[in-house]
Amino acid sequence: MSRKPVHLAVYDTYADWETGHATAYLARAGYEIRTAGPSREPVSSIGGLRVQPACALDDVRPSESSLLILPGADLWDTSDDLAPFARKAREFLDAGVPVAAICGATAGLAREGLLDDREHTSAVSFYLAATGYGGGERYVDADAVTDRGLITAGPTEPVAFAREIFRLLGVYEGEVLDAWYRLFHNSDAEAYAVLEKAQASG
Repeated sequence: MSRKPVHLAVYDTYADWETGHATAYLARAGYEIRTAGPSREPVSSIGGLRVQPACALDDVRPSESSLLILPGADLWDTSDDLAPFARKAREFLDAGVPVAAICGATAGLAREGLLDDREHTSAVSFYLAATGYGGGERYVDADAVTDRGLITAGPTEPVAFAREIFRLLGVYEGEVLDAWYRLFHNSDAEAYAVLEKAQASG
């Protein structure tokens, strides 16, 4: 089955640990992961990983994508450099294509007004409140939240973030999705057998 690529935004200071579970298992499920940067010039993660973006943000089209993933980064809170990525998220959501944002990217979406009318979460409520956004009453104290095509999560929840992505795209469902989460979040060895059985039958 042919799937449209998943676009992973990359930019200087991006948090390289926050999206690894999601991208690894999306790739295993047959999705091409395409990195999108401010330009095609290399960027460096917080951990010092150098990444050559496959494409520039301006070239990313919602109609050619399954999902836009926005990781956290120091730059979300120290400059307006990443505002174009929040605007691209609006373009995706307006087109009915999902967006997944974690950590500092949630603040970027808050500043863009994308959390004003959707249930959402982040690191803590007062982190988003500092942006001056209008969606405080819709903040949910949860590991990850999905509302109308937008997934949000805090920096300590990369596994829950991935779980919501898999659920939204139909990569895993039901007891298999639950088993994947229990294995990687809770180190539940019994969950591995469920995944092995599902993979063997799939």
